Amino acid sequence: MNHPPIAPDRLPELLRRMPKAELHMHIEGSLEPELMFALAKRNQLTLPYPDVASLKQAYVFDNLQDFLNIYHAGTQVLRTEQDFYDMTWAYLQRAAADQVIHTEIFFDTQTHTGHGVEESVVISGLHRACVDAQAQLGLSASLILCFLRHLSEAQAFEALEQALPQLDKLVGVGLASSELGHPPEKFARVFAKARALGLRLVAHAGEEGPPAYIWGALDALKVERIDHGVQAMKDPALMARLAQQRIPLTVCPLSNIKLRVFPSLAQHNLGQMLDAGIMATVNSDDPAYFGGYINDNLTQTFAALGMTAQHAYQLAHNSFAASFAEASTKQVWQDRLAAFFDSFE
Repeated sequence: MNHPPIAPDRLPELLRRMPKAELHMHIEGSLEPELMFALAKRNQLTLPYPDVASLKQAYVFDNLQDFLNIYHAGTQVLRTEQDFYDMTWAYLQRAAADQVIHTEIFFDTQTHTGHGVEESVVISGLHRACVDAQAQLGLSASLILCFLRHLSEAQAFEALEQALPQLDKLVGVGLASSELGHPPEKFARVFAKARALGLRLVAHAGEEGPPAYIWGALDALKVERIDHGVQAMKDPALMARLAQQRIPLTVCPLSNIKLRVFPSLAQHNLGQMLDAGIMATVNSDDPAYFGGYINDNLTQTFAALGMTAQHAYQLAHNSFAASFAEASTKQVWQDRLAAFFDSFE
């Protein structure tokens, strides 16, 4: 779709104000240090850091596992339904301020049940915040339960079983945590069970793992969306398939830099993906740890890659198309996006 030309100096404002969806954000990764300390105090827990500043200084990661170690330590403060609500509500308010009008939130229960927190406590707290976001912020929000791939498939089945009483509060399942050494095929049966239950399917693949993991997620798990997927660009046949079948990639640029998947944003392949006809989207992954929410990811990436307003429109349009909302709802959002671009001056 062609829109009036937009001056480059207006691009950051356009990116911040345009309506958009966020499809790859781990709610535990939105736990800001200030809230982490507040919840620790409320639950009479001691963090292994004396203050917020020293905790933030620890956010230097050489790879995905370095990050996961500190991420899991942070989740220890989440104990009650209200804790999960407060964390989710804080993210949803930020998302609304960034003009996110739909978000599909990743969470896992295995981390929390490992701390002695019941699965129902986790899901109830998250879901209550999503309901309130629709009523108070006009923000549509749904939940995707991620299995932890460094754990066994039997443990994933157990997590799915525990979620059954609250299945109506979930839109889908995903696959997260350490990628290398844990190919998608490991979880084929539990994904088949989730699909039989009517859940939508996504999986992290091709962040640190090879293109073969993306093929595996598509063919063994039968996912509808690939989370990250940046290594797909190393495989021309895979790129062609992703473009032809309109399989979305939920890309997280600042995360990729923080975890050293790319040396710098200027070397990121997001622009190449769009130019190759791949349905890429921009998301924040774990924004409290990786230095930015969705609009930070957009503005910094566009500045580094010299992307245009047409790319911005494509990314936002893709974000709605790739969502698990009803087709009629997607159309309403896409019409709103087109109207925004037409009126932007």
